Amino acid sequence: MTIFGPVPSSFKRNIYHSTKFNKKIGRAKKLLIFCFQVLYYYWGEAKMRKDNDDKQNKTQNQSIYLASQLRGEIPQITGLKTGVEGLDNLFFVTYLDKKGKPQIKPIGGFPSFGIINITGIPDTGKSLMAEQFALTQASLGHAVCFVTVEQPAVFAVAGLRNRAASMGLDFEAIEERLVIIDASTNPVLREDLSSLLDTLAYAIKSYKTRVTIIDSITGLYEAREMMARMIVRALFTFLKKWRQTALFISQKRSGHEELTAEAAGGYAVGHILDGTIVLFKKEIMSRYDQSLYGKEIGDLIRLLRIDGCRLCGHDPRVHVVEILENGIIKIKEPLETYLRKLKKEGKGGQNIE
Repeated sequence: MTIFGPVPSSFKRNIYHSTKFNKKIGRAKKLLIFCFQVLYYYWGEAKMRKDNDDKQNKTQNQSIYLASQLRGEIPQITGLKTGVEGLDNLFFVTYLDKKGKPQIKPIGGFPSFGIINITGIPDTGKSLMAEQFALTQASLGHAVCFVTVEQPAVFAVAGLRNRAASMGLDFEAIEERLVIIDASTNPVLREDLSSLLDTLAYAIKSYKTRVTIIDSITGLYEAREMMARMIVRALFTFLKKWRQTALFISQKRSGHEELTAEAAGGYAVGHILDGTIVLFKKEIMSRYDQSLYGKEIGDLIRLLRIDGCRLCGHDPRVHVVEILENGIIKIKEPLETYLRKLKKEGKGGQNIE
């Protein structure tokens, strides 16, 4: 029994011819698939050979220069006034005199385009030095980008205003040249490096800043010190690209050696940046210290040492530091000179020949 009735003979013939056609289509399809397989095979072989060639030759020719090719791009290193008495003359350049003998000449401040690490334990004057530098540059007409990581922007500005008064500067006359980036209250800026770099780029470009200060760089990798080198390297490369002169404030831990570049994150900051200024304080707690430094038990002596600078020469000696009652930091004579003076006056310097 059929539902639709008998199948016409013409329909049977159509089915026969359709079957023959389908067989031809099937053979063509197989041939086409075979051709694709052959082509894919040879493409794969070619790609494999290219990959092997790439692995064997990874030369980055675009990164090779003759020194003469860079002559027109080499920046002129000059000094940017620090605003810290006694510090400007601790950096110098070397030149040849008329007789061809090398001579040194102070540049009068931090080396331009240098990115300097200022490190030390708390209460050694790190932020004071950064603030005095920022205010001095702003008073000279240069825009300054100040990234505050430790305290909210309003309190950072309050500190800058107080420091300006101690330096005899009119804060209202320079506040338009102080660009504050508040990373303290914005976790995205502290935790997302790309957001921080984009924000810095916008500030530098919009306000044409010449100086950048980050206080502190340690706050950008707290609880993730394994990333310290990556974060510091990215910021260093970025600020070099934008031709900034910068200070990074970093914090020492209690177990770090006092007068070395070691800080939180290891030596990453000191190794990558152009130079390091180490600030240190020592509490007088023994009769020996009392007779050496000429101070009473419980007093403090503060010291500074420049621990290397790639861009120019520097004074390698340890210097005495003083923080005045009004919150101004100043650099005094070398420690050896200070101790000899005490010995001459009979006030200390014991065991100094």
